[in-house]
Amino acid sequence: MTQRLNDTHDPSLRSWVETANEPEADFPIQNLPFGVFKQMGAEETPGVGVAIGDRIVDLTACREAGVFKGLAYTAALSCDVPSLNPLMSLGRDYASALRNRLSEVLRVDGPKDDGLRDVINGALVPMSGAEMLLPVDIGDYTDFYASVYHATNVGSMFRPDNPLLPNYKHIPVAYHGRASSVCISGTPVRRPEGQSKDDTADAPSFGPSRLLDYELEVGFFVGP
Repeated sequence: MTQRLNDTHDPSLRSWVETANEPEADFPIQNLPFGVFKQMGAEETPGVGVAIGDRIVDLTACREAGVFKGLAYTAALSCDVPSLNPLMSLGRDYASALRNRLSEVLRVDGPKDDGLRDVINGALVPMSGAEMLLPVDIGDYTDFYASVYHATNVGSMFRPDNPLLPNYKHIPVAYHGRASSVCISGTPVRRPEGQSKDDTADAPSFGPSRLLDYELEVGFFVGP
């Protein structure tokens, strides 16, 4: 399926949020990612927000102020819980409508309603004072070998003389993952403990892992 770019990706767009226009900005107006956050140290219920420059747009505050209509309103209503699952379950049209409206009101040449811009400005939370949380509820997932090179590399650790099994090129190789292992960036990784046995030892011993592997993972959510 081909996903066509729309005018929200126009490289000439500029935002009235000045930090979004900086050359090295991670979140210019062309990149409006959704996430779940709460203000650092606050007891408030986390909510869904969208990054722009060095700020986060609080979607609930915008919805309550009447910023959204139609599909965008329904999409924003689904963001009243600290998870993106309800928004994703609505389908692409709803999320696109919400993103289109956000792009419109954040543009320099957006709606001329000065009161609207004041509302948006009041719903901006500094990223420096926000705590990002796991954005989705992950009940289960399946892990796959990403490529023939990945499968060969893993196989070489167990079967040096025959690293790639012949069935790999005919069926996908997948295995069950532990959902509790998914966490946000910056979460400390604790070295696991367990049994190991040296070739020269008579019996295994218990202790921390001597080697720790790391990989780059790419994940996909499959919606309706």
